[in-house]
Amino acid sequence: MKFSRNASANWKGSGKDGKGTVSTGSTILKDTQYSFTSRFEDGKGTNPEELVGAAHAGCFTMQLSFLLGEAGFTPTNLDTIAKVNFEDGSITQITLSLTGQVPGIKEEQFKEIAKKAKEICPISKLLKTDIVLEVSLKA
Repeated sequence: MKFSRNASANWKGSGKDGKGTVSTGSTILKDTQYSFTSRFEDGKGTNPEELVGAAHAGCFTMQLSFLLGEAGFTPTNLDTIAKVNFEDGSITQITLSLTGQVPGIKEEQFKEIAKKAKEICPISKLLKTDIVLEVSLKA
């Protein structure tokens, strides 16, 4: 399978006092605000690290669903939180915290499949940072 997706950014002004918008080709994000304060403080809008976290959580969780299906399991629910740590100009670590409900699976098998999903997820392979996986299986 081969495809391309696109997104765009626009910035006006200086790094600290300027402001920008990001948009996606699907228009699910359209002129979504970002700024110095939304990135480095608690200002209104999104930021690149939050978007990387959303992309990573989404990619990993979908990959896990495919792998569970290949192993004969259908998840009832999979929730992933991606915590992106930024320090001194670099993303130093991403922690994927997964909680799943998968009927009939043993916890150890769930953890092994989740580990494989983390390793082969295209976004995981793209990122050059430490990726930590925390797994919890609910009954």
